[in-house]
Amino acid sequence: MTKLMYAVWGRDLTSALRAPQLHAELRGAGVDRLQLNLDDEGVVEAMRIASAGDHVGAVVSAWGEDPDADRITRCLAGLDGVERVDGWRVEERRRLDPPETWDGSRVDALAQVALLRRPEELSHEEWLHIWQVEHTGVAIRTQATFGYVQNIVQTPLTARGKDVAALVEELFVPAAIHDRHAFHGSDGDEAELARRTRALMASVRRMGADRGIDLVPTGRRLYDLRDL
Repeated sequence: MTKLMYAVWGRDLTSALRAPQLHAELRGAGVDRLQLNLDDEGVVEAMRIASAGDHVGAVVSAWGEDPDADRITRCLAGLDGVERVDGWRVEERRRLDPPETWDGSRVDALAQVALLRRPEELSHEEWLHIWQVEHTGVAIRTQATFGYVQNIVQTPLTARGKDVAALVEELFVPAAIHDRHAFHGSDGDEAELARRTRALMASVRRMGADRGIDLVPTGRRLYDLRDL
């Protein structure tokens, strides 16, 4: 099954992206399952990083046997409040399976999505090795994630999306928005928190993810569109 992902720039996109009419249009474009990662009211106080000062309001994932990527792009770009849409065909690798309920309910979590860009000094093969082999274990050991999904870009679907090499989905308990111990799983131990933070950031720097990154805090909703 093909997985497509889209970053949608704009504000207050929750209602437009959850609308039944849009879901019917996406079903007509060949989407069987839909995931909405929305910058909603539950993550207002969470940390954000915007690589160019622009605000990513949502990340949309669509699965289907043969989805019409151009039609999906047009559906998303035509919504009220949307300023820009970039899309990618991706290869999904699940390192920690997140909980899934396909009824449109919001997962009780901080669902963080990162758009990663490969630094020029690393070849694609070097970058993938550092990320997939060296960094992944560090990230899981130093953060209290209960869902960790890596999406490697196979083909950009829009011209301005060519600089993105991968998208990462991480799920944390809601307390992680305000509590660094909850984010890192350090159980209130300041020394352990410092150790985990140092190890994580050193690994992030090795793969070049300390620059050119978009970090989008979201609420996560899953929909099965096959019965529409």
